Amino acid sequence: MLTSNKKGPQSACLRDCHTHTHTHTHTHTSRDKMHLPAVLSLLLVVSTAQAFQYTELAQFIDSHQEEYVETLRDWVAIESDSSNVMRRKDLHRMMELVAQKLRLMGGTVELVDIGEQELPDGQTLLLPKVVTAQFGTDVNKHTVCVYGHVDVQPAKLEDGWATDPYNLTDINGHLYGRGASDNKAPVLAWIHAVGAYQALNMELPVNVKFVIEGMEETGSNGLDAMILAQRDTFFSDVDYIIISDCGWLSRRPALTYGTRGNCYFFAEVEGPKQDLHSGVYGGTVIEPMTDLIGILDTLISPSGKILIPGIREAVAPLSDEEWKRYQDIQFDVEDYKNKIGVSQLMYSNKVDLLAHRWRYPTVTIHGIEGAFSDPGTKTVIPAKVTAKFSIRQVPDMDPAMVKKQVTDYLHSVFAKRKSPNKLKVTMVIGAKPWLADTQHPLYEAGKIAISSSFDMDADLIREGGTIPIARTFQDVLGKSIIMMPIGGFDDGMHSQNEKMSRYNYIEGTKLFISYLNEVSQIQKTSV
Repeated sequence: MLTSNKKGPQSACLRDCHTHTHTHTHTHTSRDKMHLPAVLSLLLVVSTAQAFQYTELAQFIDSHQEEYVETLRDWVAIESDSSNVMRRKDLHRMMELVAQKLRLMGGTVELVDIGEQELPDGQTLLLPKVVTAQFGTDVNKHTVCVYGHVDVQPAKLEDGWATDPYNLTDINGHLYGRGASDNKAPVLAWIHAVGAYQALNMELPVNVKFVIEGMEETGSNGLDAMILAQRDTFFSDVDYIIISDCGWLSRRPALTYGTRGNCYFFAEVEGPKQDLHSGVYGGTVIEPMTDLIGILDTLISPSGKILIPGIREAVAPLSDEEWKRYQDIQFDVEDYKNKIGVSQLMYSNKVDLLAHRWRYPTVTIHGIEGAFSDPGTKTVIPAKVTAKFSIRQVPDMDPAMVKKQVTDYLHSVFAKRKSPNKLKVTMVIGAKPWLADTQHPLYEAGKIAISSSFDMDADLIREGGTIPIARTFQDVLGKSIIMMPIGGFDDGMHSQNEKMSRYNYIEGTKLFISYLNEVSQIQKTSV
């Protein structure tokens, strides 16, 4: 539970009240004794206030914002695309740059070797090292570990960007560039928050560790093994994990308490020994593509109902409390519809829409390998086609069970077609969902920090996407986790014209400063 000086009015006082130590000292001796607990309580608040000079720290952030933008510009300029093996040198350079920045701040920094990546052609490639850093070793303080990544999704100007994706461009207070929001600016904001304390010779209220990786966008290769290997060393004294790799839902700041998992499948149908001419052979062979389209059509109904037996039955029911939470969230259905450019959504009301975006599973068919997809025409019967589809996971689904349910179902549907072709179903990703307790002191501290930093209450939201590392931290380390995003709802992560607003970048840094102080107020018994 939180200590008594975690209440709202006192927390607000922490920022600026430094002169009330003598409030009750002029009263009579008997009254002094009667009010001694109150005086001691006030003195405790004041001593905390003197230790946490928010105004001075915030002013430092404001006066250095141009420097912070230039650092982000330097980071965005590195094309750290983890999916492109030709850019691996850039990725290594990116990790070195992160390590160098943390070293210059006086952190205890390591570049941890996590091995090699095996490519489809059998070749191996060195994985980018994971950067770990530590600031502070006071055993009487909490230790937080900030996770982030500095690899990015692919981006090219010709993909539809209005500006060079690797040249950070400031347009009306928005900083456009690949990786600006996902995840380079949030990583830098945490680093700058720690740096502000150091620059002003202020003691950090908690010990801070960093784990920064370079393969998040392609599945965090090697990171799970590294976390397991360092569970009893680097991570042994960590109390809490903080992740800032997501975004707000609206203009209201948010705390994220859940993400969906993901089961990704390949369904391969193989027929003739080679591609065939549709004019010469069409009508005489049972075509693999027809079989594949036929079984894909049995996965989900036009209304979005998943047709695979057992999937919907495994979903945890929507509680009244959760329904009420969704009802109170700031979210405009029409804006959402216009933003993605569709005339109709699957659901028309806010609660249904958010629930199906966050806490219900969905089937998405992503593409078909082996099918003709180039411009023009080609009269071919593909000999082998592979569908790629995924099912987002939610509590209480289990990926191992989903694998069996999907495989069994598709084979049973395929058998009814009495086709001579061969079906092979493979699950290539099985990431579990993650869910946190919003009443945990970590979240209570987050609510207070947001309220005092932005003068509004935080939205408590979930993410429809998957951040597998959250579940790894939870399962392997047994640590409590909070997701504290600073990215905007319209940042365009993974899309063209990705951006981070200057406001979110700078005010987010101040939020992190405030949050570190709030976490320091959590009683040591909380886990």
